[in-house]
Amino acid sequence: MPLSEETNIYLIGPRASGKTTLGKRLAERLGRPFVDLDAQFVAVRGETIAALVAREGWDAFRLAEAEILAETATQKGLVAATGGGVVLMPENRARLAKGLVLYLQAHPDRLAERLMADLNAEQRPNLTELGLKEEIVATLAEREPLYLSLAHACLPDRPVDEMLDYTLRALKMF
Repeated sequence: MPLSEETNIYLIGPRASGKTTLGKRLAERLGRPFVDLDAQFVAVRGETIAALVAREGWDAFRLAEAEILAETATQKGLVAATGGGVVLMPENRARLAKGLVLYLQAHPDRLAERLMADLNAEQRPNLTELGLKEEIVATLAEREPLYLSLAHACLPDRPVDEMLDYTLRALKMF
């Protein structure tokens, strides 16, 4: 996929993989607008992800998330950090595939460590009844094939400055 100024760059990966942190830095470096789809959900809906999930369930959130991605995808030249489960819906995968998709990989132990340090249950509610580590492993088993199928590049889990440098080098290939 050729990267133009109009091409949206989507960061995908599990919760706590660093999509928002890297996305902000990448957007700043590239001089592009940044959007965090989870933050956009809160701004548009006026409620947290956890509140909607508690009231209506995960399916309702996934539909709302799809609407936000659809609106975001109409814009051009963004760097967008997605929610970890955005890849679950086929229509979302089709929208993401129209941009450049970067998969932020991370080991389950590292994800658990990050989530324990910053639980943020309002924006990162539990996905299952499993314990945190088991949930991460199960979720990755389900989603990683989808992440890999969409990814134009896979970014290794490194400190953010190293990830930014790696990402900028990877973008030059496009």
